[in-house]
Amino acid sequence: MAYALNLTATSQVKVGLAKVKGVFVSSGSSPTIAIYDSATASTSDPVVISTFTGAVPGNYSFPPEGVTLSKGLYVVLGGTNPNVTVFYE
Repeated sequence: MAYALNLTATSQVKVGLAKVKGVFVSSGSSPTIAIYDSATASTSDPVVISTFTGAVPGNYSFPPEGVTLSKGLYVVLGGTNPNVTVFYE
């Protein structure tokens, strides 16, 4: 079952095995997104999606099965007032 979580700031989304399915950027000024495979909210863990500036609005889907993360799902947001929804399992 997939879940959706709306974020407006950097957040640890899930600890442990996870799959990121996609990202929707609904608002913000030059919103940036980076995704890490991290259980401890650490940017020194493996980078899954390197920092990119999302279009507003913008929908970014990953392969149908998603991208598997072993440690956890940690999302780093930047820019001004980012509003991003992360779809994951």
